[in-house]
Amino acid sequence: MILLAFVVSAFTANAQEKTTDTVAVQTMPSTGDYYRGYTRPLTFNRMIPPYALEVTFNKTVHVIFPSAIRYVDLGSADLMAAKADGTENVLRVKAALRDFSQESNLAVITEDGAYYAFNVKYADEPVKLSVEMTDFLHDGEAVNRPNNALQVYMQELGQESPLLVRLIMQSIYKNNDREIKHIGCKRFGIQHTLKGIYTHNGLLYFHLQLKNSSNVPFNVDFITFKIVDKQVAKRTAIQEQVLWPLRATII
Repeated sequence: MILLAFVVSAFTANAQEKTTDTVAVQTMPSTGDYYRGYTRPLTFNRMIPPYALEVTFNKTVHVIFPSAIRYVDLGSADLMAAKADGTENVLRVKAALRDFSQESNLAVITEDGAYYAFNVKYADEPVKLSVEMTDFLHDGEAVNRPNNALQVYMQELGQESPLLVRLIMQSIYKNNDREIKHIGCKRFGIQHTLKGIYTHNGLLYFHLQLKNSSNVPFNVDFITFKIVDKQVAKRTAIQEQVLWPLRATII
């Protein structure tokens, strides 16, 4: 900040004699504000507090998230990180350089719209090699969620919050209401029932139930939907449109 002090002398009685204007400039100590006060500073209540994470060169640190990982960013080339093979919510992190001195950072965005920040430093023997991040929906304590936590919106969900989508699906499963009682199929010991269809902000929620009373156990690999013509005339092309679910909760 610069203060300008102007001192102006008046004319003397003699018109031929004039005094010159003098300007005194006083420079204040720098506050580090290069925008000269035209922007609002970021206060600490706007900051998302990062977690402290230690990594080493000879061991791998695994971080388990409550949802699938969608985005990972490393602060420097001193770190290596990738999803564990065959998993979607486990991140393995280790040092790419032995004894790096500069602290780095790590950012992760998960499928449920949560954002995680880490400050990472090198340690010869990290105390925590396996870390499980808090699931705010299942920890039973709503106060554990940071007050300044914001949701990251996914492209496929549009303007709908991923956390709200997850809450709606869990609410539908918990209520377990059967609004539709005439749509289903049963063959070879397998029964598939449509229990309800719900909508919110342009998204459709299908409540499905699958029962297996056969002697062959199986796991559900994937679920797809198709839009097909109800009646197809002869010598006409069959139109099918495959729709993949945006989210699925299989319990």
